[in-house]
Amino acid sequence: MLSRIAESLFWIGRYTERADGTARIIDVLRLQLLEDPVADESAASHTVLSVIMGLPHEGRVSFDDVGASLVFDRSNPSSISGAWFAARENARRARETLSTELWEGINTTWHRWNGFGRGMVTERHLSWVRERAALVSGIADSTMSHDEAWDFLVLGRSIERADMTARLVATGGHPGGGAPWSVVLSSCGAQQAFMRSQRGLLSDDRAAAFLVLDREFPRSVFFSLREAENRLEALSPPHTERIGVSDEARRQLGRIRTSLEYRATTDVIADLPAQMRRVQSAVTTASGAIASRYFQSGPLPTWTRDVV
Repeated sequence: MLSRIAESLFWIGRYTERADGTARIIDVLRLQLLEDPVADESAASHTVLSVIMGLPHEGRVSFDDVGASLVFDRSNPSSISGAWFAARENARRARETLSTELWEGINTTWHRWNGFGRGMVTERHLSWVRERAALVSGIADSTMSHDEAWDFLVLGRSIERADMTARLVATGGHPGGGAPWSVVLSSCGAQQAFMRSQRGLLSDDRAAAFLVLDREFPRSVFFSLREAENRLEALSPPHTERIGVSDEARRQLGRIRTSLEYRATTDVIADLPAQMRRVQSAVTTASGAIASRYFQSGPLPTWTRDVV
């Protein structure tokens, strides 16, 4: 496959998932402020904007500031508007490889999103973004051949999902009072799956462990890392290595996955913010390795988000 097409497919997966993940993180903040009338809006907003998403902001920060930066700012690739725009531009460049339905889904999403207008962020904005991201991903899975093109798209999606779920978990694990874990579970779409797996027993440690380590929930950090490894393995020439792994991206993802999987669960939860920073760092390094190995552009663009 041409490297420019592979790169576009990879970033379609990442940007679609980024729009979805950003909407979920903002929804955590929205629900936190609604459920706790005495919550410090400025402190909670600063945590999401600067600490979780890595966008420095001086002075007092409000929920409206978070919306302006992470929802409506098209120039910011970490915002919902920026992610949808970038996904559409990459889809346009790879149009001959995408199914017609997938191109129409991404293109329609971008134009309808522009029709929402700017202003105060509402639940309608955030739920619509999540629904469209799920629609685009579903169309890709059901209308594309599961060949190299699909592997690159799902690889991008899985890597971004691992990063975004780590950031979501950090909103609940942030020292000094993060969002309630019930809110984080709900924003991840994990409430029902969690309650079924835990037989209705809700605790902070159980919720954190589920979102980080569960092997069967598709939005968990572990599941996303494992799926990214599977796509990289599928893209590697078969039967070429008998010793070791030469793919640096697979090595990075495998190391962080096994460090989570085989470490005592209590140890992971006790050091949750640091563990999630390690996940973000591994994902960033793996993304750079993928770009160097497969894409003509080489290292990632300078606007790729920093790990915080």
